[in-house]
Amino acid sequence: MTRERNEGDFVEALSRGLSVIRAFSTSHLALTVTEVAEATELARPTARRLLLTLENLGYVRSSDGVYTLTPKILELGMSYINAQGMWDIAQPHLAALVAQTHESSSMSQLDGSDIVYTARVPVAKIIGLSVHIGTRFPAVATSMGQVLLADLSTKELDAALKAPSLSRVVPRVRPSRKEIDAALAEVRTRGWAMSDERLSFGIRSVAAPVRDAQGKVIAAVNVTVNAAETSIAELKKSHLPLLLRTAEAITADFTRISLLPTTEPLQP
Repeated sequence: MTRERNEGDFVEALSRGLSVIRAFSTSHLALTVTEVAEATELARPTARRLLLTLENLGYVRSSDGVYTLTPKILELGMSYINAQGMWDIAQPHLAALVAQTHESSSMSQLDGSDIVYTARVPVAKIIGLSVHIGTRFPAVATSMGQVLLADLSTKELDAALKAPSLSRVVPRVRPSRKEIDAALAEVRTRGWAMSDERLSFGIRSVAAPVRDAQGKVIAAVNVTVNAAETSIAELKKSHLPLLLRTAEAITADFTRISLLPTTEPLQP
């Protein structure tokens, strides 16, 4: 747990159920009861009951003692995305950016020390890491993560960096706190960030902030390229200006929608 919890209000069964769901990943698509118990550090009978409950609710299915998630699990994440209105607002802008750059573009938000992808328009290119909505990466190793971290106060940054990553990804470059602070200071000055093969070999990207009506950074958008195909100079010269305009356009749309008189205003 990253926060202190009120034991009287904490529902242990819910926490355990969520840990079972989190046990599944792109590298662990199918798990037995024993494997789930080991991954979650739960007793095997407890893991079995939770899996049977999730199966009864339609979130997992089993075959010959092996469990897999079902598409229904997407409802849990999509509820958040739909509530934010992020996809509807960002998708046309990201699609237009991809049409101009012919490179993948994504949007993410910060969760602890990770970025979480909330929108994405990919292109058919081979890249070192699989990315989709809901993917997590360590924030300090990504351009979008640097943009998001740069907007935090010192106290918020300390808390974010202390939070353990849930991404299960070990970045190629692991900067010191001094290096992180220097990099974020540069991001604040120039208004955008770059990651040059910091997360993994072959992955190079630039990112820019998306802000709310008060100027707070609520998300980041990026352009990702294959480092063997696109140089840093080309990325900055050709793609960065288009990315900055796209981020400004998404920010403008968020601001306009937040000002609409609705009973359930958009919450960034």
